[in-house]
Amino acid sequence: MKTITIQDDWQELLTFLPQKWLQLAQEYGALKGLRKDKSPDSLLRTMLLHCACGYSLRETAARAKATGLADMSDVALMKRLKKCGPWFHAMCVALLGERGTVNMESAKLPLRVFDATHVKEPGQTGSQWRIHYCINLPDFSCDSFSISGIKGKGCNESLQRFPINKGDHILADRVYCRGKGLEYVVDSGGFITVRLQPEAVLLADKNGDKFDLLGELGKLSAAGMAGEWDVQIRGKDSKPVKGRICAMRKSAEAAAQSRKKILRKANKNSRNVRESTLFYADYIIIFTTFEKEHTIDSILNYYRLRWQIELVFKRFKQLAGFGHLPKYDDESSKAWLYGKLFVALLTEKLLAYEGAISPWREECEEIDKESLEGICLYVPPIDGSDSAISRFTRRSFKLA
Repeated sequence: MKTITIQDDWQELLTFLPQKWLQLAQEYGALKGLRKDKSPDSLLRTMLLHCACGYSLRETAARAKATGLADMSDVALMKRLKKCGPWFHAMCVALLGERGTVNMESAKLPLRVFDATHVKEPGQTGSQWRIHYCINLPDFSCDSFSISGIKGKGCNESLQRFPINKGDHILADRVYCRGKGLEYVVDSGGFITVRLQPEAVLLADKNGDKFDLLGELGKLSAAGMAGEWDVQIRGKDSKPVKGRICAMRKSAEAAAQSRKKILRKANKNSRNVRESTLFYADYIIIFTTFEKEHTIDSILNYYRLRWQIELVFKRFKQLAGFGHLPKYDDESSKAWLYGKLFVALLTEKLLAYEGAISPWREECEEIDKESLEGICLYVPPIDGSDSAISRFTRRSFKLA
């Protein structure tokens, strides 16, 4: 009977890293100033103790010293983390590049979903960051991401933050309903389905005349009734984008919940609510440039899939510890975020490997008990099963 040790796990985990991970470490300066008696993989293990396992800088430094990985103070560890930020980013990009063409054989239409989420340091004055993220459906893989602040020029949520390929079919929430962004997608050869934000854009019918959205929606008199209209949409400084509005009236209960949410938010921010805003809350209103072959029912069903990226963010924050930034300055915060993204993408690769071939450790019935002690990262498979690869993931990320 074979006994598995933590060192075996680490050597196997190394095979999942980008092929040129060591070259990237040298290229992006992660090894600059590293003592000659310390190896790059010991540096990576130390960084993953902090980013993957959630240990504080002080605890990470203590564990690294106790296991012989590194002998440095928590201050020195933070300085080293800053140097590793560009390296983590480069490895994230390399992991995404390994995926190649997404397999969409099981889907009638390949979709990309755009969204962003906030993370912040604990406390009232902690710095805040925004992660801009894209997933592919149906395989839930990430093909694009970036990190920005939440204030200042260039920090807003925008479709222009994402690369668009010809033929892409994109889903996005109402915050992305801006004339410039829609124009960018169309000019790039993509197609967009986005929740309409009527007060942020100008609407015209297919002839260029003003479109009476309120009047047309009023014709949907019963819950579940749906309608579609050919329109043109533009911002104050963008050219018109042709598409369709697809809308459906909500049930009385769902509409009441939406209005309650709007009023609660307005009251919290001491703002007045327009009557038209409360009227629009009774409907699901979608703007789409998808081809006409996609019916109104298809468009509404596609948009429901956008919720999947919210679940991805929830998994990041609850399981990968993505919700709070335990850092003291912008540079270390960004390095920590890239480290978390690297952990998430590496875990996705591990789980994808499980689906591709049979797990290689099913025959091992006995595991070294001491190597399993302590806190370790656990990201379960999407189906919730506790498979061999997820057990391997828990062991591998504990590291020491």
